[in-house]
Amino acid sequence: MKPSRPLYEREPELAAAAEAVDALCGAQAVGGLLVFSGEAGLGKTALLSEIRAMATDRCTVWSARGGETVTSVPFHVVRQLLQPALDRFPPDETRALFGDWYETTAPALGLAEPSGPQPDPQGVRDGLDFVVGRLASRLSHRPLLLIVDDAHWADGESLAWLASFTARLGELPVLVVQAHRPQELAERDANYIADREAERGSGGNGTVTRVALRALTPDATAVLVRAALGEHADDPFCREVWAVTGGNPYEAVELVAKVQDRELPPVEESAGELRELGASARGSGLVARLERLGTNANRFAWAAAVLGTDISQELAATLAGMSSAEAADCTARLRDARIVTGFDPLEFVHPLIASAVYRSIPPATRTAMHGRAAWAITRAGLGAAAASRHLLEVHPDDDQELVAQLREAAGQHLAVGAPEAARRCLERAIEEPPRPKDRAVLLYELGCATLLTSPPTTVQHLRAALDMPGLDDGLRVDATFRLAAALAHNNQLKDAALSLAAEAARTAPGPGLMRLQAAHFMWEGMQATEEDGPTRSRRLARNADHLKGRDNSERALLTLRAFDAMLRGENAQLIVDLCERALNDGSPARGLGWTDTEWGFELPTMVGITYTFTDQLDRAESLFGEAVRAFEISGWSGGHLAFAHTLLGMVHRRRGRLAEAEGFLREGLRLADRVGSGMPVQWDAACLLIDTLLARGRVEEARQVADQYAFGPPYPSAMVLPDAPCVRGRLLLAEGRTEEAVAELEAAGAALEPRERFNGIWAPWAGDLARALADTDPARASHLAARARVHAERFGTPTALGEALRCVALFAPPEQSVQLLADAVRHLEKSPSGYEHALARVEYGIATGSHRELSRAQKQAMTCGAEGLAARAQQARASIRSSE
Repeated sequence: MKPSRPLYEREPELAAAAEAVDALCGAQAVGGLLVFSGEAGLGKTALLSEIRAMATDRCTVWSARGGETVTSVPFHVVRQLLQPALDRFPPDETRALFGDWYETTAPALGLAEPSGPQPDPQGVRDGLDFVVGRLASRLSHRPLLLIVDDAHWADGESLAWLASFTARLGELPVLVVQAHRPQELAERDANYIADREAERGSGGNGTVTRVALRALTPDATAVLVRAALGEHADDPFCREVWAVTGGNPYEAVELVAKVQDRELPPVEESAGELRELGASARGSGLVARLERLGTNANRFAWAAAVLGTDISQELAATLAGMSSAEAADCTARLRDARIVTGFDPLEFVHPLIASAVYRSIPPATRTAMHGRAAWAITRAGLGAAAASRHLLEVHPDDDQELVAQLREAAGQHLAVGAPEAARRCLERAIEEPPRPKDRAVLLYELGCATLLTSPPTTVQHLRAALDMPGLDDGLRVDATFRLAAALAHNNQLKDAALSLAAEAARTAPGPGLMRLQAAHFMWEGMQATEEDGPTRSRRLARNADHLKGRDNSERALLTLRAFDAMLRGENAQLIVDLCERALNDGSPARGLGWTDTEWGFELPTMVGITYTFTDQLDRAESLFGEAVRAFEISGWSGGHLAFAHTLLGMVHRRRGRLAEAEGFLREGLRLADRVGSGMPVQWDAACLLIDTLLARGRVEEARQVADQYAFGPPYPSAMVLPDAPCVRGRLLLAEGRTEEAVAELEAAGAALEPRERFNGIWAPWAGDLARALADTDPARASHLAARARVHAERFGTPTALGEALRCVALFAPPEQSVQLLADAVRHLEKSPSGYEHALARVEYGIATGSHRELSRAQKQAMTCGAEGLAARAQQARASIRSSE
């Protein structure tokens, strides 16, 4: 990135860069994002070169450049940034640099063959973040400057990483300097995302600065002309250079160079020739100039333009059909004509030249050259993925070999965490077209490729695949299973269940049918509303209660049965026994694993949730800790890891470790926010965080979370963890909005009771509604509390019994109330629910007027992180002291 010419009228841009570099290299090492935008030729590359020179002695500088013909090459820009730094290390040290991220991220950089499950793109991005941090610290203790030129032509995967990475610049001593063209930026909104993410993520520490480059003024253009041609260049001549070029620095420099070549005097009498000379620097004029260099040079330039970046002379010679000697001669002529620069690899002097040459190739010839380039790359052993950018440009021609190559390339793209690149390959393969018998399989593969990035697109492709012949029985089952998962993640649970039922009706008995039936039971039961839940529950019990968990089909049905029984509040010991049979060996690792692509992560999740609400918190925490490790190792750090953190937060909430719970839940929300808005995991994390903040006594913060995530009606079609209307009702009660709370809790009961979902820990609507009605309708409130006690006794966990007795005590005579609260404390002492235990002990201490009990309760509340409850105990102690 050496400057090709002096910079004129760039003082504001250089000042902004100097300020950013000074902040980066200062005592506080403040990173940030500096974005330069400007039309082609305004000097963005020269400006970045000057910034690099400015920072080289103070920073570690890495640079990369996008290319018009390589936007479809995944991680092209990222590889340019990192590979030179990584090349300094031997293989064993390189592997150590990546740590646990090696299997996830090294394949994306071309350093290792993919292994293990398909990585989540977010996991690859997180791994890149980690590697950049490690590299920066290993190479030097200086701050890091990343320069990305022509960012409008960066590949989508690199842009996505830059977007997420810039969101962290407030935390890191890293400055990202990016240059792009505004029109192309508007067409590729990933750059906008990068800017917005940087602003949101900087937290006030990093800086986000945008500078728009402007054309040179007539005065600056005159200085440029005279610097090249001499002070005798007169004003009319200089003014005409400015008029011909519009103040575009690149075009002005090229025009002046042609004036020198022609030995044209820089005076007014020569000004009339400038327009013709200027036209030869761009568009058709440039093409005509190239043609004058001869057929071989023209053909070699075409080959270079098709290859795009990092142009190998040997590969360009092969593509142009000429010898190495001929290629060397062509290179020399093109270099002398200021069309290319460098030796091997070559590059075009300016992107404008590369674009003009590429677009000058006759369409049929260009297509043929892309086909030949794909052949040459494949022949060189670089693989289908490397050839795919050329295959995408070949016109459809019923070529089954091309279909096979594109399918292979799609598989390679998926294996490195580039599903969008895989999608492009498969969509192009369908256009070829494939043989009729292969079309359904291609659509199935296309649906699988978009599952992590676009559930609606997955639904479209999988439905199309299932509607045509070509899928064998195994693929039909898998396609339907994945279709249901995509529908469910798209908030269409009813459609998911219907699709599974329809396919199950046409599937012969066997493992495939059991898989469909299990998925059908799951998505039916996960719906927030259901027409006949009790009938489904009885059908599920008949199918599952006799099973031993001998294979994954049986384990799946046992898991669903246990989860359903937990929601219904059946006997807890029976439920735990079902979970044990579902896990078989006590861990999902050999059965329904967290990263299992056949059954999905939902089933082991349901086992852990069931353990959580049956007071088996050690088992639940072990399972969810295993989930975090499995997702991190596999690079699944999008929605999967967000959900795992949320689930661990749920366990800590049930334990009464409220501060720890809040930490996990906020991290779960942070991770979920990166995936998108309105996702199921956002609802779950927000719901649990609101519940946790209420337990801590921080009502205003709970309301802020509720407002931020629009926590309230309309609720999603999938159930929320725990029951969302119940948590919202509890929030409204805490805010003193009793009438609204009563309406919310009554609606919750009206939805849950017909489905016979009586677990008062999962959905505590009855107890909270009883408390809300205690003053206005005590008879109804007492009845609700008594019914909740009956259901708790059936369920039988210490937490359920203690909570039910604590509620019943509200409506009993004083002496009986004291005994009921004592019984509640006794039960909760045996439970793992620390917060509920502290709450019962506070109420028992108040009822008995015991300063000792309240002191003990206050300490317990503080241990839980329940500051509001501790304050309530303190106030009660003070009241007792004042009355003595």
